[in-house]
Amino acid sequence: MRAETVIPLLPCRHLDDVLPFYEALGFEVTYRQERPNPYADVRRGGIQVGLFGVPEFDPAESMGSIVVVVDDTEPLYKAFAAGLRAAFGKVPVSGIPRMTRPRRMQGTTGGFMVVDPGGNWLRISRRKAEEEDPSEGRLARVVATAARQGDSHGDEAAGIRVLEIGLARHSDASPAQRLPALVYLAELRLRTGDRDGAAAALAELGDLELTPDEREAAAGDLATAAELEADLTAGQQP
Repeated sequence: MRAETVIPLLPCRHLDDVLPFYEALGFEVTYRQERPNPYADVRRGGIQVGLFGVPEFDPAESMGSIVVVVDDTEPLYKAFAAGLRAAFGKVPVSGIPRMTRPRRMQGTTGGFMVVDPGGNWLRISRRKAEEEDPSEGRLARVVATAARQGDSHGDEAAGIRVLEIGLARHSDASPAQRLPALVYLAELRLRTGDRDGAAAALAELGDLELTPDEREAAAGDLATAAELEADLTAGQQP
C-alpha cells in the first residue's frame, strides 16, 4: 500500500516565469495545463511542488514557503548552483529570484534558502545540526546569528547590523576567524544594493594575512568572495 503523498502548492504570476528556474535547479515538469487554470507539477527526487498562476499576483508579497529536509545541504546546493550557472550564467544572490549559501544559523539546524521567481521560499534544512567547532571562535556565532536574520528571516539589514557590531566587538579575532564574517557582510551588502559597502568588505578581506593551511580551509569562503567580486565588476560594466 502506497504511503500518503503531500504536494505543496505555490503561487506565481505566470508559469513561464517560474518553470525555467525550476528546470535549472534540476526539476522535471511532470504535468502542465493552462485551462481551466494555469497549473504545473515539478519534481526532483523526493521534492514535488505544484505551481499555479495568478496574473495579478505580486511575487514581492508572496508568503509561500516549504521546508526540504536533507542529510547534507552542500551536495544539493552545489547541484542547484551548477544548474543556475549553466542556465543563467550566475547564481542570483539578491532580489527575486535568489539563492543563499549553506550556513549554520542560530537556533536552527542550518541550511540555505532558494527564493523562486514567484517569491516563494524553499528552505533547505539539515536533518541534524552541525556541531560547533570551538576553534572557529566567537565570530562564528556572530555569523550564525546574522544568518538567522539575513537568510532565514530575509532581514538583510538586521544581519548587516549583527555582523558590523560583531566585527567591531571582536576586532582582536584572527584573520581566519574574520574572513567568513567579512564574506557574509559583503554578500548581505550586495543583496541590499550597497555595492560600495560590499566592495569595502571585500577590500578588507583582501588585506587579511592567511597561512597556506588557512587558505585551504577557507577555500569555500574565498570562492564566494571571488564570485561577489565578479558580480561587482560585472555591475560596473556599461
